[in-house]
Amino acid sequence: MPKRIPRAKSSIERELWTNGGLVCGLDEVGRGCLAGPVVTAAVILHPRATFALLKDSKVLNAQQRVRAAKWIKQHSWYAYGMVSHREIDTYNIYQATLCAMRRAVAHVVGQAPQIPSLIVVDAMPLSFHAGILKTITVESFPFGEQRSISVAAASILAKVKRDEMMHEYDRLFPGYALKGHKGYATRVHRRCVHECGRCLIHRQRFLEHLQAEERTLSYEYQIELFCRSS
Repeated sequence: MPKRIPRAKSSIERELWTNGGLVCGLDEVGRGCLAGPVVTAAVILHPRATFALLKDSKVLNAQQRVRAAKWIKQHSWYAYGMVSHREIDTYNIYQATLCAMRRAVAHVVGQAPQIPSLIVVDAMPLSFHAGILKTITVESFPFGEQRSISVAAASILAKVKRDEMMHEYDRLFPGYALKGHKGYATRVHRRCVHECGRCLIHRQRFLEHLQAEERTLSYEYQIELFCRSS
């Protein structure tokens, strides 16, 4: 019998819902990719709304994620924030991701009937420096998708949205197998870049770093081979 994967915890949400508050969950997808945008999602679940598939998006299959995303959109206020490959090259991946998160939160707060009492972020220490968002408490911790159903919901929406975008990019940029690896640095993707060069959505900084690593590994392998044969 396959191992049952537990839902994300809902204690954070239930405590605030009991007191009339709202929780905004925030997560990102695509930070480690060679190509495409970083997509963030901000989700404010309707009070007391729960669902069996509110789990870390990484433990769900594609069909489960699509099913969960449909439910989330019907039972929450949600918004996306994105940064393109150009912004990632300009600002660096860390700052660009924070920018995408701030965009998502700004958009979702405008939809909800009240300002959330708490923003919960997976891992990244997010902060706001002006306006009403500065007054909201922000908490970040690792494995947020397991500790908060709001973060789990955000991880699902972000993953489904980015996968849809990469499927479209696969049609626009044939020859890179983007539909399969979603822009991550798989062996297939690296081979495609070697054979076809970079395309318009590749992150130049990431490619330069990857190529430098590959040159270093190649050099070290040659030294090791030479030393063994001498």
